Amino acid sequence: MLSWDKLSHLSREELTQLQNAKLRNFISRHLYPFSPYYRRLFDEHKIKPRYIKSIEDLRIIPFTRKDDFVSTEESPQKFRDFILQPDERLIKKYWGKSKLLKLAFIKAIKGKEGLKKTLEKEYRPIFLTATTGTTNQPISFLYSAYDIENLYISGYRLLEVFGTKEDVRAVNLFPYAPHLAFWQTVFAGLAHNEFVLSTGGGKTISTQASIDLILKVKPNLIIGVPGYLYHLTRTAKDMAADFSFIRKIVLGASAVPLGFKEKLAGLLRGMGAGELSIIGTYGFTEAKCAWGECPTAIDASSGYHTYPDKEIFEVIDPHTGEVKGEGEDGELVYTSIDARGSVVVRYRTGDLVKGGITYAQCPYCKCTVPRISSQIYRAHNIKSLQLSKVKGTLVNLNTFTQLLEAERAIEEWQIEIRKKDNDPFEVDELVIYLSIASGIEPEGLKEKLKYKIQSATEVTPNEIIILTHKEMLEKVEMEVSHKVKRIVDKRPTN
Repeated sequence: MLSWDKLSHLSREELTQLQNAKLRNFISRHLYPFSPYYRRLFDEHKIKPRYIKSIEDLRIIPFTRKDDFVSTEESPQKFRDFILQPDERLIKKYWGKSKLLKLAFIKAIKGKEGLKKTLEKEYRPIFLTATTGTTNQPISFLYSAYDIENLYISGYRLLEVFGTKEDVRAVNLFPYAPHLAFWQTVFAGLAHNEFVLSTGGGKTISTQASIDLILKVKPNLIIGVPGYLYHLTRTAKDMAADFSFIRKIVLGASAVPLGFKEKLAGLLRGMGAGELSIIGTYGFTEAKCAWGECPTAIDASSGYHTYPDKEIFEVIDPHTGEVKGEGEDGELVYTSIDARGSVVVRYRTGDLVKGGITYAQCPYCKCTVPRISSQIYRAHNIKSLQLSKVKGTLVNLNTFTQLLEAERAIEEWQIEIRKKDNDPFEVDELVIYLSIASGIEPEGLKEKLKYKIQSATEVTPNEIIILTHKEMLEKVEMEVSHKVKRIVDKRPTN
């Protein structure tokens, strides 16, 4: 395997050749032979592994969607079909002579039991992370020891992308849970041989105790969910805490608008932080890794630096499935080319990206790996609202998020969608709940927000309700939920 320093500076032609070779090998040696789901899918669509020779050939493979993992009464454990499951019969049937000779050599040296252990280390599931179940039931993704090594590799690369040249003392504020964000952070510290203290993000150790630990450890890097990290920082500021030792803030498990970075930076500078980088990350359970931005000015983004020896990203038109060109908007599609355990190919993430993918050299760190635009938002936040009796209107609530996160007068917020008078046959209503900074005149802020929102979305909220800071923390489940509850749809499902 190439070192990150060498891989991240290969030419586009070299990266494409590398991906094509790894894709061919992965499809023919691992995916088709050992994945019950994809072998069935290929056979149903009369796709032979040899048909997949390059990235362009991925287009003949049908997309995989989140619904394909979700258990039903007929298939209560559908997620198992995505786990690579080799056995002696499949190995003999699908592996070529060179691979079989290698296994025979291992058997000759280590014996039958040694060969079994070698295969188990590569394929046997020993660890899992799971989706949070925000939009569906939680789904488990399994890791073998091979995948754990990949988690180390992606963790090491993240810290390299973050530009961590000095010794790192980090505090991890992600919640203790079988979720990717927490474990990717843990393995990043181990892989890079850096100190990382994990607090559990308010659920295991309280916010006050976490602040006390931060003041004791004096980390130069803090990583966590944007909403909770902002809440902790604001609480620390109310205590007149000195955070001048912080050099980098890393945000994950949620979208990070540029306006939010500027708002958080202003708060930290008021607490003594000088030279400061605020860095976003992107990841999802199905990929079993995360990607990061390199340091830039607060009001800029380098995009998420990907690992071309581990995956292939496409951007598609979310309506037609057509593959888009470089820099074009669309939905992200992910294909693993170096995973074991649970594996997905042409997985539609449901994440829409403005600016797509670029293959140009990063203007900040000079890396040449493909970079995903940081302007990513969830497709499920585009809601159909019946705002009148005449017709429905598609409303992109991600625009509300960008506006509200950037507003310095707002401390916490939540959008609620409900039916007028709780009548399922009535029109929809959109209500915004806020807690605001002291000294802010509420009515003036309401009018300002209504104007901004109407200008950006052509929708005016039915109500903007001001609550106390404590009430808002309870409403968004700040220290209770794994993800802060920002957008709540209370309409009947049927």
